[in-house]
Amino acid sequence: MRLDDFDPSSINVEDQRGGGGLPMGMTGGRIGCGTLVIALIGAVVFGIDPVQMIGGLQQGGSEVGGTLPGQQAGGNVAESCTVDEASRQSCNALSSLNKTWAPVFSKSGIKFSPPKMVFYSQRGQSGCGAAQSAMGPFYCPSDNGIYLDTDFYRELSQRFGAEGDFARDYVIAHEYGHHIQNLTGLSEQVHSLQQQNPSRANQLSVRLELQADCYAGVWAAKNRDRIEPGDLEEGLRAAHQIGDDTLMKGAGQRPMEEAFTHGSSAQRMEWLRKGVETGNEDACDTFADLRRAS
Repeated sequence: MRLDDFDPSSINVEDQRGGGGLPMGMTGGRIGCGTLVIALIGAVVFGIDPVQMIGGLQQGGSEVGGTLPGQQAGGNVAESCTVDEASRQSCNALSSLNKTWAPVFSKSGIKFSPPKMVFYSQRGQSGCGAAQSAMGPFYCPSDNGIYLDTDFYRELSQRFGAEGDFARDYVIAHEYGHHIQNLTGLSEQVHSLQQQNPSRANQLSVRLELQADCYAGVWAAKNRDRIEPGDLEEGLRAAHQIGDDTLMKGAGQRPMEEAFTHGSSAQRMEWLRKGVETGNEDACDTFADLRRAS
């Protein structure tokens, strides 16, 4: 994917590699049907008053913490983003994602605050606790950080057989999708529902993850002019290789749907493809089947 070089003043980057610094320690908006979807799930599936849920979102505000653009705990943004090609590509993707999603939020009347990207090596510290390479890339809603040990890209290629720049961009875009869910209040509401209904926790987690896959596809679609031949195949290959059933089989386990937390390979590919084909965040309603089933 042909992305522009990042502007150091427009992205939030923190570098914990080499003993670097530690991280700094929601309005019910609406991207498409997101917030309303969660309220309806609570009302229809779990018997929760949707008015109370929406009210809680409105009172929560959309202020988010973290560093300001261009700030980081240690060092220099430009230097951190050019340590190696993987770092540069990650910063280019972050910059593109910010440029793509900010207008969507503005059009929806929701306050937008970009996430920060935190590079670490082997071990780091996040607002959600310890960061370890074995965890893979993750998003921490407490500090709005996308945490990445860029060695994961090598594992993605060598262990999972998912090569290519778009496969790596998809990883960042997926975690960015969780930031979108955090800004709109979806993550908080789903977490609340999971606590109230532990038996549904995995089911709801899968919906969040698949929606993040769809949002990654929407980002790609909104930058369709940057897509090169083979890119989409790279992304779909990556989505397939990190599906719960494929990972379980690779670990010598029998796939059990009730144990899925991110979705099957087929589901992940389906929702990434849907985002790419529609280019519409409203199409990322991964909760629709729960409402129909109730």
